[in-house]
Amino acid sequence: MPKPSVIRFGPFTADLDSGELRREGVKVRLQSQPFQLLTLLLLRPGEVVTRDEIREKLWAADIFVDFDHSLGTAVNKVREALRDSADHPRFVETMPRRGYRFIGRLNNANEFPASERQLAPGDAHAAITSVDRAVDTTSLPTLQGSGEPSRRVKIVLLVMVCLVALLLSAATFFRRTSDSLVATRAASIRSIAVLPLENLSGNPAQDYLADSMTDELITQLARTKGLRVISRTSVMQLKGVHRPLKDIARELGVDGILEGSVLNSGGRVRVTVQLVHAASDTHVWAQSYIRDSSDLLLLQQELAENVAKEVHSAALPPKPSRKIAPEAHDAYLRGRYNWFMGSNETVRESFERAIQLQPDYAAAYSGLSDYYTAGAVEGILAPKEALPKGEVLAQKALQLDNSVAEAHNSMAATYLFYRWNWKEAEKESRRAIELNPNFAEAYHLYAYVLLAMNRNDEAVAAQRTSQELDPFARPWALGYVLDCAGKHEEASREFRQRIEGLPRNAGLRYDFAQSLSIQGKEQESVEQFAEALRLGGEEQPAEEVRIAYTKGGNQAVQEWRLAYLKQMARKQYVSPLEFAFAYARLGQNDEAFQWLEKAYDDHVPKLVRIQQDSDLNSLHDDPRFQALVKRIGLPPAF
Repeated sequence: MPKPSVIRFGPFTADLDSGELRREGVKVRLQSQPFQLLTLLLLRPGEVVTRDEIREKLWAADIFVDFDHSLGTAVNKVREALRDSADHPRFVETMPRRGYRFIGRLNNANEFPASERQLAPGDAHAAITSVDRAVDTTSLPTLQGSGEPSRRVKIVLLVMVCLVALLLSAATFFRRTSDSLVATRAASIRSIAVLPLENLSGNPAQDYLADSMTDELITQLARTKGLRVISRTSVMQLKGVHRPLKDIARELGVDGILEGSVLNSGGRVRVTVQLVHAASDTHVWAQSYIRDSSDLLLLQQELAENVAKEVHSAALPPKPSRKIAPEAHDAYLRGRYNWFMGSNETVRESFERAIQLQPDYAAAYSGLSDYYTAGAVEGILAPKEALPKGEVLAQKALQLDNSVAEAHNSMAATYLFYRWNWKEAEKESRRAIELNPNFAEAYHLYAYVLLAMNRNDEAVAAQRTSQELDPFARPWALGYVLDCAGKHEEASREFRQRIEGLPRNAGLRYDFAQSLSIQGKEQESVEQFAEALRLGGEEQPAEEVRIAYTKGGNQAVQEWRLAYLKQMARKQYVSPLEFAFAYARLGQNDEAFQWLEKAYDDHVPKLVRIQQDSDLNSLHDDPRFQALVKRIGLPPAF
């Protein structure tokens, strides 16, 4: 007997070809693997499907997986989709230590049930006529005083047929209305969050593929004009978190959620995704893809195009300009994965590997450029060595592909932090945003460019946009930019609000301490600074700060900070700018200028913000400070 393509049971319809489950015409969220399990059970109703049979069908022999856990998860998802219960099953029954059995009643799989049929205009008349002919008039009761068969029974039957016809028409109308509602909800999606794709292999070593494909899908969708896409940093906060989609959408401020899974086995990758209208928790689209691992880049593009079509986007994402070798793309994905994981040396090795495998891979050059430039900005790499390398790599990325937004952003960072060329930095930042209107990182860098040019209100607006696109990334950034723009009270409100939601974020506490110090709130500033140290794992230094303040006030705390910097410098590189800040806080201006000169000689990237850094406020009227600002090329802010 041929395998049916559609199986109906109760209010549900399972389309085995498309991998879709519907309840009364509305799509039900069910991932690929649980759907395969449901299919196994539906194809053998009333029979026990053993655990071994399920394992053989759903998990390849070469894949390591915690079978009991994975099977239990799949069964629970099936039951959740069917609104079933393990204790009182209506559809899926557990056979202890053996397997599972489908116990529901199947409808005719070859015909649409009555609720899904529509009568043609003449069907009602035909039905009535056939009923009339089917009635054996000789057996009907007769009216009193008449020899003719009773017309009353015929009338009752005709009325019943008419009612059935009306019900069928109404069911069809509501089904079409439901489909229309789904289409309307899809069209109303103007902002979307791509939740971390689930790694179904059971092998943690494959996490990088699921996470990197999530990142690439976000990148592809972000290039779609007319669709706001939440950036990677924020959605990755939700990895492994099982919360109602409505709550997630509300927190991220989006209309739609895209979720799914990845399974990589034997050189083949299966990706299943589904698009959900968040407000109504309605599934508007779902699709499964099986591709060779060599076609991942094209698969990501196809996925992005399909999602863009479903939400009726005005413009689809651009197609890749060249074919990328699978091995090179894999190395690039590992590099981006390690970048977000903070594994710096592995980042460099991965991007270098991608370039070695494909010397014309623009995105890989951009990634390696970011490694060197960001390393210099963060004080991890020596600026004189790292910044020139970052520039060469950014230039190479642009030469290879001028349409890559990340390459323009890398070039903007080079102009800002290395060349101190604000005009070109702004030009490259704006080009990166033009190519990718959802590029949160580009808006963040653009805010720094605008601060350097004393365009403070524009800088705040750019950072607000960055935060909207990536709500969980750099929770301190908007408060910091507000402080740099002189909006200190607003900055304090922003920091307090953020700390309420992220009470254990050390960076937030540190920048809040700086903000409080600007406003002269010394005691609270010191407490926040000590708490930042404690949250960063430095319990003893935190206690020393509190003791110093108790004994000698803010002056003693600043003396402690200088001594602490000197101690750190014996073990690792410490930026000369940090020493300049420390001496300026103590009022030792001559020493502060000595360290500022060293920072200038070392080309420390953060010199671009010396007019906004509150630690140097006491130096602003000194001619030496004004001369330094002029040498850097900054437009005077005072």
